[in-house]
Amino acid sequence: MNRLEERYKKEIVPSLMKKNNYKTVMLVPRLEKIVVNIGVGDAVNNSKMLEAAVNDLAKITGQKPVETKAKKSIASFKVREGHKIGCKVTLRGERMYEFLDKLISISLPRVRDFHGLSPKSFDGRGNYTIGIKEQLIFPEINFDEVVKVRGMDIVIVTTAKTNEEAFDLLKELGVPFRK
Repeated sequence: MNRLEERYKKEIVPSLMKKNNYKTVMLVPRLEKIVVNIGVGDAVNNSKMLEAAVNDLAKITGQKPVETKAKKSIASFKVREGHKIGCKVTLRGERMYEFLDKLISISLPRVRDFHGLSPKSFDGRGNYTIGIKEQLIFPEINFDEVVKVRGMDIVIVTTAKTNEEAFDLLKELGVPFRK
């Protein structure tokens, strides 16, 4: 079991139960999944870009990414329906906890001028989204092998019903929020 998952079960669940007056352990919000997504707009002209993004994402998450396709054509972006324009990975279980632990303790502190994550990035249903500007903050990425610096979206999906519950859960897990 991962150290973050162990801490969740031993310390965070009892603390959240006491704080929010939950009657049963099953009411306590928990992490459901983490989706990491990279949009590769350049893939329309150059398929090597998508390959590089897929390789980077596989290194970062330790799981094989799925290539995403355009849902509809957009002429101004030169995108046709069905074109491959990105890749994503859905992490669950142990890999999810490992990734979150690595993100909080190693990767986010490597961001330049990092003052914490915005507490406003919740969607109203207890899910939290982080936008990262460059994949270089992850220790698995070798700077010399990077084809192009690109950003990614990380969506943390919880079972929380409200933003406040999700905020409490992520704060307890150690996500560094801005004051």
